[in-house]
Parts: sequence; structure tokens; C-alpha cells
Amino acid sequence: MGVLNILLLIILVLSGLATVLLVLMHSGKGTGLSEMLSASLVPSNAGTGVIEKNLDRLTIITSAVFIVTICILALTFPVGSLG
Repeated sequence: MGVLNILLLIILVLSGLATVLLVLMHSGKGTGLSEMLSASLVPSNAGTGVIEKNLDRLTIITSAVFIVTICILALTFPVGSLG
């Protein structure tokens, strides 16, 4: 296994963990980490939309990195000898 594959595996694990954490931070019907953060930081409801938008963007970015990394690994991972 080459250096590129090891680097891609590290990126895959980190992006997978980041995606899971970001999905868990999303609120579901007013109860989530983003709701708690916006309630403690901003007294109005205007902050909730901004935090949710940023969480959405970060989740999309980390999941896209995860998918691209899997595709590159599928193309470059050594299979070994078949014979």
C-alpha cells in the first residue's frame, strides 16, 4: 500500500467522523445542538437560520469529500495478484 492510499484512508476516516458529528448536530423539530447554541449565543431566532445553513454547508462538504475519497480509493487501491 502506497503513501497515497494511506493518506486517502486517513482523509476517509476523518471526513466520515466529521460527517457523523455534523449530522448529529442538526436539530430535529427545535431540539438539537444547533438550537442550543443559537439560544445561548443569540437572543433572537435570527441566529438559528444562520447556524443551520452553515451546518448544512459543512455537512454537504464533508460528505462530498467522503464520496470523492471512496471513489479515488476504489480506483487506486491495490488488489494484489489474481493468479
